Amino acid sequence: MTFPTSAPQSADIQAIFNQIAPVYDQLNDALSLGLHRVWKHMAVSWCNPQPGDQGLDVCCGSGDLAQLLAQRVAPTGQVTGLDFSAAQLAIAHQRTTQRVQPLSVKWVEGDALALPFEANQFDVATMGYGLRNVVDIPASLRELHRVLKPGATIAILDFHRPDSPPMQAFQQWYLEHLVIPTAERFGLKDQYAYLVPSLERFPNGRSQVHLAKAAGFQAVTHYAIASGMMGVLVARK
Repeated sequence: MTFPTSAPQSADIQAIFNQIAPVYDQLNDALSLGLHRVWKHMAVSWCNPQPGDQGLDVCCGSGDLAQLLAQRVAPTGQVTGLDFSAAQLAIAHQRTTQRVQPLSVKWVEGDALALPFEANQFDVATMGYGLRNVVDIPASLRELHRVLKPGATIAILDFHRPDSPPMQAFQQWYLEHLVIPTAERFGLKDQYAYLVPSLERFPNGRSQVHLAKAAGFQAVTHYAIASGMMGVLVARK
């Protein structure tokens, strides 16, 4: 199986996420055996949201992390979920309006490289499966630093290439024999084929720590989870 090696442009990635929006949640459940929900809870816990906080979830997709944040900042706090995929935001909005107990979440269409918010606005932030897909990681981290209040913490969850050669081999097998064939059954083989090259380009945990510090964050830790195939970057402004 071959994959494209050139880095996709922002418009290409936006098109991918608009196309996969209708089955995005189903695929996440199937491909992670439901574990993505555990990882998201871990990310939210690490950024330590408090009741009354103003929260931000960047690259919010269908809104899982934003809703978890909103539960933690309730009843007086509010969360803003931002994504550049209108199709994903429509699903996120529908999911929150169908809840029996409403959550205070505002959905905004926007660019992670040019966040439409004032500086020093948010107490806490999350980003799930977004940093790997932005076309300029340092610029994205600088924007996140800009909009957070002093002392605020962000937790960034994403796929990673594990350091261990055996786990690298397992991950490659998993992607080629489970992820891509599953996506193909949903008619989305081409859309998910970008995962492999995106992992190859994505900085490892140590590099992410350096990039976050260069963006201005003061206390930065990277937590490897799922045997290094996933990771959470936790950074405090």
